[in-house]
Amino acid sequence: MLAYAIRRILLFVPTLFGIMLLNFIIVQAAPGGPIDQVIAQIRNAQGGSLARVSGGGASEAGQGESRSARGIDPELIKELDHQFGLDKPPLERFGLMMGNYLRFDFGNSFFRNGDVIHLILQRLPVSISLGLWTTLLAYLISIPLGIRKAVRDGSRFDAWTSGVIIVGYSIPSFLFAILLIVLFAGGSYLQWFPLRGLVSDDWANFAWPHRILDYFWHIALPVLALTIGGFANLTMLTKNSFLEEVNKQYVVTARAKGLTERRVLYGHVFRNAMLLVIAGFPAAFIGILFTGALLIEVIFSLDGMGLLGFEAALNRDYPVIFGTLYVYTLVGIVTNLVRDLSYMLVDPRIDFTSRRT
Repeated sequence: MLAYAIRRILLFVPTLFGIMLLNFIIVQAAPGGPIDQVIAQIRNAQGGSLARVSGGGASEAGQGESRSARGIDPELIKELDHQFGLDKPPLERFGLMMGNYLRFDFGNSFFRNGDVIHLILQRLPVSISLGLWTTLLAYLISIPLGIRKAVRDGSRFDAWTSGVIIVGYSIPSFLFAILLIVLFAGGSYLQWFPLRGLVSDDWANFAWPHRILDYFWHIALPVLALTIGGFANLTMLTKNSFLEEVNKQYVVTARAKGLTERRVLYGHVFRNAMLLVIAGFPAAFIGILFTGALLIEVIFSLDGMGLLGFEAALNRDYPVIFGTLYVYTLVGIVTNLVRDLSYMLVDPRIDFTSRRT
């Protein structure tokens, strides 16, 4: 296991490099760029006196002539190119960026006050809170429910819980969030929970027990909205995994030896059936952390990583875009490594080191 973990850790750098390079090329080829954002702000400040300008982020430095022909000072373009670091060739910019990123130096945001690492550290606790608590709650609900459905397959309990699961799967999380706000956050009925923020404004003045209660009070509705929309797949995966294992010969043999149903189910079936469930953990966590939580962050005014990256993409804030992408990728790689190591802990028969590449 140690040799496999070391080999995977050594692959972190080329994997990060490849992902960052691909996204760097895509972002540079996308229309618009930070200079165009600044010019648009200048044009709006001057009441539209400047003509509308458009262009790709990869060619800001080469568009000085066309922009000067449209009433924009070429010296301003050169100054902006130098300020944003766009006066260097793309390959040199990428090399400098990756060298800094390996030291976790993400530079400064183009349009926000402060450096990127500070912005990420400010918002990372929000996204991690949503991802961890939602994933934990989904597993705590889905695994017992999936086992129960497998044991009582075809019963009335299995039928009506399947109906609930279908409803949860078919309705997006943000619609559940809106419903919860209407019912419990002062929308139209009750006002039991706060509508915005991760903690209260005066949270720092609370005693520690009060701080913990305040934190869970604020995060209850966002986590519940994400859990309702995300536990369906995991429940059915658990049920199908158990049904497949229950019908195998080793289960029949264990029952023939006189073992209790509980011993058969949790002593033999559970270990094998949980392999697929464990395999789904990284995808579930990453999906909730970086994609599924975006609209939830907007609806509940939670300033997390998803909202930060989305706003950076709209504003062409390259340091924030690539900084958040770097963090996303690193978390994803580490989570996949944890998944594989969990495989080996759950079932020692699995040995990734013996696979042929």
